[in-house]
Amino acid sequence: MDLLVLIAKAADVCLKPWSHAVIVIDPSAPAELDELDVRIECRDGDGQRHPDRDLELEIYRSGDEINLMLSWWDQPERPMLWHGRHPVWMDGASGQRCSAPQDAAPLEALGRRLRALVTPAAD
Repeated sequence: MDLLVLIAKAADVCLKPWSHAVIVIDPSAPAELDELDVRIECRDGDGQRHPDRDLELEIYRSGDEINLMLSWWDQPERPMLWHGRHPVWMDGASGQRCSAPQDAAPLEALGRRLRALVTPAAD
């Protein structure tokens, strides 16, 4: 199954009751795990867009590790989630470590699911 479809399905499971589509931010860039930057678009059950709930997902390789960053699309004042071997919440403006927001649990669940999806089983 296509990686973008798997990302959308993971978002659907973790961020209920919303439905999601995944859009590659730079269509000219190859959709590879070494460097993938996508927008996860959110819709309600009636198909209405909710751009305030959109997310940006960046997957990138650092050495042998695959890491990901999840942040709210176009909302730099909100914290972002870095997920490598463990999750770390960071201030969206400064990049400094910060406390998890009140609505962190679904995003952390999505981060864990996505990391499991893109990390080789031998890791």
